[in-house]
Amino acid sequence: MSLNEPSTAIDDEQRRRIGEAMTQADLALPQVWLHYFSITGTVDEYEIDAYLNRMIALPPTECDKLAHAVNELIDDIPPRPRAPFRDEISP
Repeated sequence: MSLNEPSTAIDDEQRRRIGEAMTQADLALPQVWLHYFSITGTVDEYEIDAYLNRMIALPPTECDKLAHAVNELIDDIPPRPRAPFRDEISP
């Protein structure tokens, strides 16, 4: 798939879910792009932005690299503190 080819349902779903993951993890585009680029991503930040906003399609390998970058950044986020049960609190 080239940058100008129409996307498929799978492409659209992957795009939607990448954007959703970024939003839920509060990941900024520059942060994601830098990590994506560091793992051999080949498109620039503006193209990633255009991809996420349904303006262009990306080759499947680049979409997977972008998903990989987002997932690695999510893995680096410390887990949120959980509410303790009463028996878990030391006096």
